[in-house]
Amino acid sequence: MEAIAHLGKLIQQRRDHMRITQEQLAEMADIGIITLYKIETGQANPTLQSLQKITDVLGLEITLQVKKI
Repeated sequence: MEAIAHLGKLIQQRRDHMRITQEQLAEMADIGIITLYKIETGQANPTLQSLQKITDVLGLEITLQVKKI
């Protein structure tokens, strides 16, 4: 859950830096405002699709790393 909270904080910081409101980002990313709020506050476990929509608007990139066992 710690990673989800960190991700939400990064999204919020980038949104603030770009001077975009939650309402504007939700509309541009075609996601619900409640969903965005929950993602930013670490209360949601967002789908990869939702994250992709948000990061596309914010100019961010999602990368995945596979841990070696």
